[in-house]
Amino acid sequence: MAVKSFRPLTPSGRYVTIASFDEITKTKPERSLIEIRKKTGGRNAYGRMTSRGIGGGAKQKHRLVDFKRQRKAGIEAKVVAIEYDPLRTSRLALLEYKDGEKAYIVAPNGLSVGTAVMSGPDALPEIGNSIPLKSIPVGLPIHNIELIPGKGSQIVRSAGTSASVMSKDGGYVLVRLPSGEIRKVKEDCYATIGQVGNTEHENIVLGKAGRSRHRGIRGKTRAVAKNPVDHPMGGGQGKTAGGGHPVTPWGVITKGYKTRATRKRSDRFILVRRDGRPMKIR
Repeated sequence: MAVKSFRPLTPSGRYVTIASFDEITKTKPERSLIEIRKKTGGRNAYGRMTSRGIGGGAKQKHRLVDFKRQRKAGIEAKVVAIEYDPLRTSRLALLEYKDGEKAYIVAPNGLSVGTAVMSGPDALPEIGNSIPLKSIPVGLPIHNIELIPGKGSQIVRSAGTSASVMSKDGGYVLVRLPSGEIRKVKEDCYATIGQVGNTEHENIVLGKAGRSRHRGIRGKTRAVAKNPVDHPMGGGQGKTAGGGHPVTPWGVITKGYKTRATRKRSDRFILVRRDGRPMKIR
């Protein structure tokens, strides 16, 4: 996939870059595999705003992606099309199984129309195949990794990401994640071979505010530009910034405030944290 830029005929056009969509082979989604996505505008069931900066945007249909491919173990499928998904960074591959069922999967890099893929313990470690971690050779790039056997893949699903199998021991497989974290995963968990496609996604520049609005992202007023009644950091004569640690509109310290729970049951599966330090189990 390439990234397209434009001649600066308008001020915003100087910075805008978009995907070329060369790999897309089908423009309309499979009707049996979509559902309507209702917008909330950041409001909860009571109509109260709980998330700021949400609203508007283009209409989107939710594609039903199959993250539990082991249910079709041993049945060969053929890649019918590569499609765009407005709700995720990666592309989708439309599969058609020999029994006639169709399903979406996250398209790995290098998967093309007409390729045969399979899932299950008997599948070969080839691009697009979903097999248990215990059957994957060491050093091979993988994605769509399960954390609990049978639950479906949960991690390494974004565009251009991949993890790798480091070693196998005692019913667990050591996996190096894209963040650098090294984690133990049960050997019966499934993963898909290959790197997630659309690798150039990180090079795309929105370039103008309108493209954020198309995504349903609204602008936010700076805290220091508000009145004291609206924000703890508002008010003051002239332009004043600083004088205290940044806080949310409700006075909770932000920027550097750690949000991850200090004690999690899953900590015992993490050997090396994403910052390179060994995990200390409390």
